[in-house]
Amino acid sequence: MAVQSFLQYVGSSLLLCLAAGLFALLYFLSSSKKSVSNLPPGPRPLPLIGNLNVVDLKKPFQSLTELSKIYGNVFTVHFGPRKVVVLAGYETIKDALLNHAEEFGERAEIPIFRKMTQGNGIAFSHGELWKTMRRFTLSTLRDFGMGKRTLEIRILEEVNSLIKYFESYHGKPFDTKMILNNAVSNVICSILFGERFEYDDPVFLTLLKLINQNTKLLGSPMVQLYNFYPSLGFLSGASKTVLQNISELNAFLQKLFQEHQEELNENDLTGFVDAFLVKQKQESKKPHTAFSNGNLMFSTLDLFAAGTETTSTTVRWGLLLMMKYPEIQRKIQEEMNHVIEPGELPRLEDRKKMPYTEAVLHEIQRFANIVPMGVSRSTPRDVNFRGYVIPKGTEIIPLLTSALNDTLHWKTPDQFNPSHFLDANGNFIRREAFIPFSVGRRACLGEGLAKMELFLFFSGLLRKFVFHPPPGVDKSDLDLTADVGFTLTPMPHLVCAVPCE
Repeated sequence: MAVQSFLQYVGSSLLLCLAAGLFALLYFLSSSKKSVSNLPPGPRPLPLIGNLNVVDLKKPFQSLTELSKIYGNVFTVHFGPRKVVVLAGYETIKDALLNHAEEFGERAEIPIFRKMTQGNGIAFSHGELWKTMRRFTLSTLRDFGMGKRTLEIRILEEVNSLIKYFESYHGKPFDTKMILNNAVSNVICSILFGERFEYDDPVFLTLLKLINQNTKLLGSPMVQLYNFYPSLGFLSGASKTVLQNISELNAFLQKLFQEHQEELNENDLTGFVDAFLVKQKQESKKPHTAFSNGNLMFSTLDLFAAGTETTSTTVRWGLLLMMKYPEIQRKIQEEMNHVIEPGELPRLEDRKKMPYTEAVLHEIQRFANIVPMGVSRSTPRDVNFRGYVIPKGTEIIPLLTSALNDTLHWKTPDQFNPSHFLDANGNFIRREAFIPFSVGRRACLGEGLAKMELFLFFSGLLRKFVFHPPPGVDKSDLDLTADVGFTLTPMPHLVCAVPCE
């Protein structure tokens, strides 16, 4: 019996090996066949792994940048069996996303996001549903203050709360990550729910913790491998954590939605959620309305996450860079002293009178490079682009880092240099290659809100405090290496906020 079992084991193992070998051969022949088509050039894919042998999954944007130096500004790379076309350099990205907006205007089907959202929401929806959700969201955000004086007042109230929190440390070192998350998140909460949360609210802190964990995991090598090989169960650990976090976020939001539903007054809407619930009621008899519970959930979550993570991370980068370059911090505060009345905080109307501060803020966003690969697009049909044929359904990576570091547009792309945004007379100048929010049909719809928040939070904090490294830490020791996730965040560090004299 033992011999028979052994022979059965050997036989089944041989069959598995033969099947794997046949699959590898077919994949190799298929890749070879595709390589002679009119696809953009790229490294020759290996069986099963594609080009993963030349891509660092901890920092894929760096690997893709290096590949662009070899294969040009439009090239093909294989993440395992997943074929992707990469757009590098500002001119190429602009040409594709602006001049060929329709051809590159769809969102890529990414397995983890598909499993999370089921196609609902704004960020990862498609076609008419996306158009409807984006149109409704933009209109509703404007109704609830986007770009208006009322929203500036809300942000300034949050800045004042943040200042009091910083003052409570009396110049001693503390970590700014969670508190900046809380403060920035409260702004989008006021738009979504018509209310803010206290900084020590345990439910609010749990919510932010779940979002932070997902942001980290979604850029991790294991979740990327899940996206390349979604059918392989052994790669699902990190993705299961992401989905569990989404389930917990869903439970929290459903409770809030229920409260808003019970207290809904159509003549006194408090925010985005109320407006959505009213629209949902109006369209309740339509058989295929876009205003479903799933779209309420993920539109809210998209706005909540996007309105928290990138802005708070940018402010954290800003404070770290001010500690690293105290002479730049000093120049900002000198400029404010000439423009702002004593005891007052900067307002949006002061921006045009503060060109150096504006230049520094733009340079923080360029240098921090928070979303280096953008969010993938796809081609809704076969596309002819720059002499190549890109097949329908191909994932497209607009390599934003290549625009923000394009040597054709920036004198010192590897250095933190506010003069990138200043002319010879010290006036602020706009630079077309500055595209941290992407461009085209799928550009970030919260760009206007983010710009307001960045100016008011950053300048407000520098109006009240001088930021120093902790005692015993020299500015030369401050680490500007990014901690990699779905976004690039500063490595953990402590800050000393000393009140201005």
